[in-house]
Amino acid sequence: MIKHKEQRIGVFVDVQNMYHSAKNLYKANVNFQEVLKTAIAGRKLIRAVAYGIITTGGEESKFLETLEKQGFEVKTKELQIFPGGAKKGDWDVGLAVDAIKTADKLDVIILVTGDGDFIPLVRYLQENKGCLVELVSFAKSTSSKLLEVVDDYTDLGSNISKYLLKSGLKRRR
Repeated sequence: MIKHKEQRIGVFVDVQNMYHSAKNLYKANVNFQEVLKTAIAGRKLIRAVAYGIITTGGEESKFLETLEKQGFEVKTKELQIFPGGAKKGDWDVGLAVDAIKTADKLDVIILVTGDGDFIPLVRYLQENKGCLVELVSFAKSTSSKLLEVVDDYTDLGSNISKYLLKSGLKRRR
């Protein structure tokens, strides 16, 4: 797909999906600043939103502040804990609604997630809003069906030294 500098883009990041993918695949954290830079690719950024979950301990507050400093609008909601201990924390519906509401002002919508639940959103944006939909994620943890429906794809796993943070790794001399 040809990317040109006049394209108006919106980037919508499923933080939980990306966080868990990086942790499970590489035992590392995502470099969201590099992900955003790659997604923008020299085009006109209209909106970049990161959707995060707040836990009762609030350990993620510094991380979420960092995302804001990197140019993301950060939306949060609290982790739901159900009787019996089951936990739920996702923003799928909120992300989808925001993407649809913003679509009329955009040429390209970039989803940063591997979650196959977004397939109906991708199809809707393409067919009803005339948007191109790009996907950015780790291929190893991305729905193969989602990969089939997007217009372009960037595999963060193809350059982990760029898209993962080095903090926490001990350097050898």
